[in-house]
Amino acid sequence: MGLQENGNKYRRMDADGNEEDVTLSNCQEQGSVDNAERTNKFVFACAIFASLNSVLLGYDVGVMSGAIIFIQEDLNISEVQVEILVGILSIISLLGSLAGGKTSDALGRKWTIGLAAIVFQSGAAIMALAPSFAILMIGRLLAGVGIGFGVMITPIYIAEISPSVARGSLTSFPEIFVNFGILLGYISNYAFSGLPVHINWRIMLGVGILPSVLIGFALFVIPESPRWLVVQGRIDEARSVLTKTNGSEREVEERLAEIQVTADLANAENYEGKAVWREILSPSPPVKRMLIAGCGIQCFQQITGIDATVYYSPTIFKDAGIKGNRELLAATVAVGFTKTVFILIAIFLIDRVGRKPLLYISTIGMTVCLLCLSVSLTFMGSGNLGIGLAILSVCGNVAFFSVGIGPVCWVLSSEIFPLRLRGQASALGAVGSRVSSGVVAMSFLSVSHAITVGGTFFVFSLIAALSIAFVHTCIPETKGKSLEQIEMMFQNDDREWQGGGEVELGDVERLVQKQ
Repeated sequence: MGLQENGNKYRRMDADGNEEDVTLSNCQEQGSVDNAERTNKFVFACAIFASLNSVLLGYDVGVMSGAIIFIQEDLNISEVQVEILVGILSIISLLGSLAGGKTSDALGRKWTIGLAAIVFQSGAAIMALAPSFAILMIGRLLAGVGIGFGVMITPIYIAEISPSVARGSLTSFPEIFVNFGILLGYISNYAFSGLPVHINWRIMLGVGILPSVLIGFALFVIPESPRWLVVQGRIDEARSVLTKTNGSEREVEERLAEIQVTADLANAENYEGKAVWREILSPSPPVKRMLIAGCGIQCFQQITGIDATVYYSPTIFKDAGIKGNRELLAATVAVGFTKTVFILIAIFLIDRVGRKPLLYISTIGMTVCLLCLSVSLTFMGSGNLGIGLAILSVCGNVAFFSVGIGPVCWVLSSEIFPLRLRGQASALGAVGSRVSSGVVAMSFLSVSHAITVGGTFFVFSLIAALSIAFVHTCIPETKGKSLEQIEMMFQNDDREWQGGGEVELGDVERLVQKQ
């Protein structure tokens, strides 16, 4: 095949000797399409590699739900110790999340992801070899810190490397991988449950080391965040990364200009750690709206009881009437499969339907399913109908969670904060999520003894109903907007979030001049 120039046209000859006219614009258009395809593949690969950290969290949640049955039998621990062992990971992960904001600003987003994997790997190894409850707790604490780092940094990294048109889908990858990890944990429980009690739970926990090994290889593939590079003054490196993650040179220069405007504002005002926390703790009205939206949705994601459903699904199904450990663990696999399938559906909808409609569908559906689960456990006994409704309600609850508030929560919390506050503010939101998760996990068994399992899920259904009002009142629609344009939405105090015309670079520059 060859090209011969003829004025502003080219004559292209194919392998059979046939000629056809090709304009220069057609050649350029084809080149743009090819470049966009390469860009999409690169960003997609980066999002996958960065999200491997989330597999660690998901696997731990899934595997502990079954492993705890055998740990309790092997180490002869009490029910209170079970609650502490299960819930402490979420509580202690707040240390990782808090440290993660400062660490990611100092080391960079990429190497903070690697640090998270190393810390978790150490904790998982200690847990797998633990001879006693005390050593098991030490490993659990280390794993919690590692998970705290990962939960906080992964959505930020993906949001900062993704083009606006695909940011919602790509930023939901961590939640997808959490669900995939939960499914792997459930499958691991079922696969190894037939081994001797003093061995099976150790293998279940030890398998969790494998994803963190893959992260080590991923660090040689993924680039640093271009926004972090700009803040560090490494403009050429940032432009190089943006060239790989955006479809055209014009788009690269536009994104780089927007980032430089917000980065210059942060550097001009010398936003060191204390200044950042001072702005967060004494926020202006726009920052207050950001904090309410970002931290609020993180807390509602957990206090609606998703971790209780996932961690204690064997307890729920046992209360519904299912007998035998193998049968209980088999039922949990169905829950994990449902979560994974519906999170995959969410990735196709989040940039098409939008964040807020998915949140409405999710919170309304969860409210109904939690209420049905409460009714089945309280009034329907242990017959086949009660068991069937309980399994259907649990699967429905995790399905609605996975299609909406599960992934959208992380998307919103990674994109609504301005660059100068993004690390610490996102860390604060992750802390709220982890503390809420820990409180739910550490109190579920005790509360269930006090008001029954059915009564506990009735309380969760009421909280889910409140989350519908929160979404309506406090959450903006951010679909299709750049991170800088989203910041401008919060600067407008009229809350016309859904009408939201485009925010141009000039608006951002005027904002800088105003401040």
